[in-house]
Amino acid sequence: MRAAAEELRRSGHSVRVVDLYADGWAPVLDRHEFGPVEGHFKPQAEQRKAVREGTLPVEVRAHLDAVLDADLLVLSFPLWWFSVPAILKGWVDRVFAMGAVFGGDHGVFDRGALRGKRAMVLVTTGGTAESFARGGSFGAMDDFLYHIRRGMLEFVGYEVLPPVVTYGPAHMTDADRLAALDAVRESFATLGGARAAAPAAV
Repeated sequence: MRAAAEELRRSGHSVRVVDLYADGWAPVLDRHEFGPVEGHFKPQAEQRKAVREGTLPVEVRAHLDAVLDADLLVLSFPLWWFSVPAILKGWVDRVFAMGAVFGGDHGVFDRGALRGKRAMVLVTTGGTAESFARGGSFGAMDDFLYHIRRGMLEFVGYEVLPPVVTYGPAHMTDADRLAALDAVRESFATLGGARAAAPAAV
């Protein structure tokens, strides 16, 4: 993520990097996030009410405002169990609140609140590129990223850019690691003007 942020800044973009672990982000969306809840806990209904009444938790509102302000969202994470780490999934659960980025006055997909903005994922893996190829031992990377692209990002209106995937960095030589960092920089050097927010689960 550091290489991507440096390249964006070098190109004149304003970048905010958020390290969810360093910030002590609480990933669990539960009833204690809201006021008194009568009966069964319905998270989306409570989110919609909190958005309408202006009672979202301060930390959630701050992250939501950053997302709404940014032209580009970059999710940077290692692929764990073929998905995002729990802390990043919890960030999506809490920040992509119903009534704020979808639902309420907003629809979904091309009617989501984040339409006109772009998003991308910056991913590292433990396995090799060959193992994530179609027909490889794990299966195609595109299949693992589909629910993130379609179910998280496009769902709320984002135009999703091609992913930047670095395969097996822990097993790279120093020279290969430098080449991989250069590839990340090159991917971000070609982006147009954007204010970027980049929650990172690293």
